[in-house]
Formats: sequence, structure tokens, C-alpha cells
Amino acid sequence: MKTNFLKPVLAFAVIAVAATACKEKTDVAVADTEPHGIILANMDTTVSPKADFYNYVNGNWMKNNEIPDDQTSWAGFTILRKKTDADMLNILSKAKESGKYAPDTDQAKALMIYESQLDSVSRNKAGVEPLKPILEKIAAVQNMEDFQKLMSEDAVAVSQPFLGLAAFSNPSNSAMNSAYITPGGLGLPDRDFYTNTDPASVKIRQQYVDYITRMLQFLGDSEESARKQAETILAFETKLAEPRLDKVASRDFRNFNNPRSIAELQKMLPQLQWKEVFKGMGVTKKMDTVIVMQPKYMETLKQMFAKPDFETWKTVMRWSTLNSATGMLTTDIDRASFDFYETTLKGTKKQKPATERALATVNGSVGEALGKLYVDEMFPPEAKQKAETMIDNVIAAYKDRINALSWMSDSTKVKAIEKLDKFTVKIGYPDKWKDYSSMEVKPGNTYYDNMVAVQTWNFRDNLDKIDEPVDRTEWGMSPQTVNAYFNPFNNEIVFPAAILQPPFYDYKADEAVNYGGIGAVIGHEISHAFDDSGSRFDANGNLVNWWTDKDLENFTERGNKLADQYSNIAVLDSVYINGKFTLGENIGDLGGVLGAYDGLQRFYKENGRPDNIDGFTPEQRFFMSWATVWRTKSREEALRNQVKTDPHSPGMVRATQPLLNVDAFYEAFDIKEGDPMYLAPEDRVRIW
Repeated sequence: MKTNFLKPVLAFAVIAVAATACKEKTDVAVADTEPHGIILANMDTTVSPKADFYNYVNGNWMKNNEIPDDQTSWAGFTILRKKTDADMLNILSKAKESGKYAPDTDQAKALMIYESQLDSVSRNKAGVEPLKPILEKIAAVQNMEDFQKLMSEDAVAVSQPFLGLAAFSNPSNSAMNSAYITPGGLGLPDRDFYTNTDPASVKIRQQYVDYITRMLQFLGDSEESARKQAETILAFETKLAEPRLDKVASRDFRNFNNPRSIAELQKMLPQLQWKEVFKGMGVTKKMDTVIVMQPKYMETLKQMFAKPDFETWKTVMRWSTLNSATGMLTTDIDRASFDFYETTLKGTKKQKPATERALATVNGSVGEALGKLYVDEMFPPEAKQKAETMIDNVIAAYKDRINALSWMSDSTKVKAIEKLDKFTVKIGYPDKWKDYSSMEVKPGNTYYDNMVAVQTWNFRDNLDKIDEPVDRTEWGMSPQTVNAYFNPFNNEIVFPAAILQPPFYDYKADEAVNYGGIGAVIGHEISHAFDDSGSRFDANGNLVNWWTDKDLENFTERGNKLADQYSNIAVLDSVYINGKFTLGENIGDLGGVLGAYDGLQRFYKENGRPDNIDGFTPEQRFFMSWATVWRTKSREEALRNQVKTDPHSPGMVRATQPLLNVDAFYEAFDIKEGDPMYLAPEDRVRIW
């Protein structure tokens, strides 16, 4: 099922959340045995750090590691995810064997979801039967009244590309949740796949038509009929994709902040009876205002709905509902979906083990139920305590950096420091766990039934928040997630327990390596509060301009210079990074390195400077740690897909490009003019 929830557009994560775990490699274990965290065997010391810092630090690792067949890339994050998945599967096994969880407990529901997904015999026996009741409802639509009833009363079961409703923080009053009208979901991952005219995009669209043709035959359609429908579906989805904001415009939340009264909404799209739509979706409270995320898109729908084409609409909704349910049906259907979305678009050669896929489903549905067990077994209190100290140190260093800025006025500095002072920092796990008691996952349910129950619970839980105060204790990631994020509406930085492990963090290890790892991740998330998007939010999380005109002009000029720098980087032949699209993450990386470096120097000032280790100074170990964290091998298809869809630059670029703008990096490795790693001082970007 696919429900159209508004994702926190500006909840910036240090990596793409969609990335998944990797095949096990021995260097996971090796990393734990290195007391200082730098694995010398992974380096290629035949390369000069002045010529090629990336391969100096990671050259042998790049030579000696292959991308596992079930992965699109192989990197520090994916290695750690593999280890964390192994830990979680062990915890799941212990929970099952213990027999101590009653069927109505959250942990028992996690086990039921897990086991029902693994029951391929039952799934294959059921075939597409679970979908037939909702497909029959789609087929029965004859008029706008039927259409409206279907998309509102069956909003969970029917996946449709037109509209969605979601609750999220109001950008003008972040303490309250508001209702958002969102565009619906499409079959291709990004608007550019529909609109770009380059040969690769044209080829993907044809492959998408082939995929739809293959899938519709699972519903009993002939190949000829399926292909004809597929062409119709692509053409229709393209019409819905074209008026949507592109990925650069979508990074600016001001473009989404379009409050409208219900009366104004009714005029925007008069063919729907909006009060009835909301009632059908289960919204019980009377709403006066909604936020229409994309008014231009709504104008397209108005024109479309004025001349309804129910046969085409039903064809598209039938397809979209099947496509959203592929993972809950037979193994053949699941594999067909994998072949397109993972193999064709990303180059993955085979699916992950069934246990890992089922674990990912549990983590994404009742993640905090397992999070309790993970924290109890895997997260020592000492790790949290030391991480808190490090975060305090990096924030203090960031304040010093802001106060020392030459391009920012004192009045804007006061506002920036206020934002830092009001940060909420969440480490490890929530103080208040989610309660899944009303989620109707029950013994004997099929996997499809369980996932409908999960989606229904999520849908109701979300819409119940409309016009209610924001619960700032909630987390957007479970503790077992290897990631971190900044949420500008809450002005908070969040670090789940699972990222507080080697190679990012070891509370017993060398501080230089920790600051180059998790310290720079901390600095990255702090920097998101001051990147080109997060900087539009004030200390209270409201979309308010706190800059003077001149300071904003200076900031924008520096950001444009960084965007241009990255836009000149080709990751493949004729495939360049989109500097505007990745600007927020690139500012995060640059600010993160600088803040963590200064935080390390503050630590040394208070605690004393350590000796060299293996001949490397603390500063050298810091920069080497950063480059180690971001070492990456990626498939060509995955790189192309990332450039189109992911606001993060590829890992191999993140490992070194920010360092070229950091003066201390040049000092640490004695890099001089004429060296390949040298960037002239006037070309270095200096923001935070």
C-alpha cells in the first residue's frame, strides 16, 4: 500500500534514508580491533596525499572490496547497516525464542509482521486475490461522486497519483500541526525521469513501459492489452509530473507554504466536495485552513477534472495500486518489481536475503518496538554520555565560528547564536516510545492484511494530528537506524543509537578519529540549520527571515560559489553533480568538517594534545577519518540515479571536496601550490 504522507521535506539526513544494508565484509570486524580507528591496510601509501587524498586513505580498500550483488553501493554506512541488521536479526530471534511477548504487545506485532512476510508459501498461494476487492471498487467508478468516494474512503487501499492529505508542522507556527494537500505518487522516482530528454531518460521511460506491461499480466491482462495500458499510463503520469516543482525548487519550503481557506480550496478544485473528502478520510475536526503545497499543480488538476476521463483514471489507479502492493504479494511479483526499481534503475544484481528484507519492513513499520530491545542490548550508557559531551563541544565551536565571521553583521550573529542556543539534541533513543496498541496486526493475519493494518494505523495516526500541537518528543528515525537528521521545524538534531558505532564513533577510541567521524556528522547536522534551506527557519522552527538584506546577499553569493564548484564535478562521463540540488548537503559537509575540527581543538585545549599514532598527527588522523567514513564504491546505474534523485553528493566526492575548502587540511598534509589537491585560497569557499 502507498499512502500519501507528507515527508518532512527539510528533515535533513546525513545520508539518503532509502539506502539499505550491505553484504557482510570482514573489515567490519577489523574496524573494531583498531584502537585508533584508522585501518592502515586500507591505505595506499604509494599514493601521495598531496596528489590523491582519497586513494591515499582508501586505495587498498577500493582495490580489495567488491560491491555485493545485492547492493547498489558499498560504503561505510552500508557496512555498518549490515552489522546492525545482523544484531537486529539476533535480537528478533531471541525475542521469538523467549515466548514472553503476548500477542497484543508491540514486540509480538513486530514478530508477526516479520514472520508473515517470510511466509512465501501463503503469499504465493494467495496470488493477487488480496487486491481483487479494491480493484473491483476501482473498476466500478462511473462518475465524480464514485471517484471522490474511492479516493477518500479508500485512501489507504487505493494508490492514486492525484492528491494526498497529510499533517505536519505549520511553517508559520511550528508548534502546531496543519493539514497539507500534497500531489499524489507516481511510478517513476522523480519528475526528471518524465521530463528529461537525454537518451538515458528516454530509455528508462521505455523500460518503465516494459515493466508495466509485465506487471499487468499478473492481473490476467493479455500482453497486447497490458502494453497499450502502459503507454496510456506513462503519458498520463507525464501530464501529472510536468506541473510539479522540480527538485531544486522543492528544496525551498517557501514554495510549499501556501495556506488557503477551505472556501479557497473549494474554488481551486471545485469538482471535489472537500468537506466530504476530509470526512471520508476520517478527519473529524472542523478545519478552517489547509496548506496547498503546489498551487500550479492544482490548476492542472482543475483542468483535468473539468473533463473527466474515468477509463484512463481507472487504468492508472489500478496500475498504481498494484505497483504499491508488489512487495506484499507473490514472490514472482515482488521479484518483477525488484528487476525494474533495483536492477534497471540502480544496477543491483540480486535481492537481499529474505530475512533482511523482512527486517527492513519491521523497522519501517513498528521500528520503535524493536528499538527498545536494541537499546537494551546494544547501546551502553557510556556511549551516550560521551556523545553528549562531544555534541556540546562542537556546538560551542560553531558559536565561536559564527562570532568570528567577517561577512555577517552582529545583529544576524545574535539570531544565529539564538538558534544554536535553542537546539534540541536527541541522542540514542526516545524518552517516550510509540504506542502501537491500536494497530490491528493480529495472529493469523496474512502479510497483506498486516501491512494494510500498518498503513491504516499510520494514516489515522497522522491525520489525527491535524490542528493539534506538535509532539516534539517524537523521533523521525528508530534507534536501530544508521543515520542522523536535522528537523528545522523543531530546530533539533537527532542521532540514533546505531550510528554511534565504529567507524563513526567508538567511545573508547582516539578523539581525532571520533571527531573526524561522528563529530563531523554532528557538525553536518548543525550546519543544516544554516544551509540555504534550513537558514530560512528561525530559532523556534518558524519560516521567518532573520537575516539582514546584506548578510543574506553575502550568504547567497558564497552558496552559489559552492554550488558552482560542485556542478563542475563529473562523476561519470557527461554526468555532473547538480550543485544547486545538492547545495544543502554540501554546506552541511563543509560546515560539519570545520565545526568538528574546531571542536577537536577545543577538546585538546581542555584535555591536552595526544602524541602521534603510526606517525600521523591528530590533525592528519581527523581528516583521514573523514575520508574513511565516505569511501564508496557505486554501480554506474546507481550513480546516475543518485545524481537525479538524491540531494547528497556521491560518497567519493564527499570524502575530499569539502577538505579542499579547509585551510587546516593544507597545513596538516603540507599541500602547496602545484600539488593536485591544491585549491587557491581565493577559490576556497568560506561560509561557516
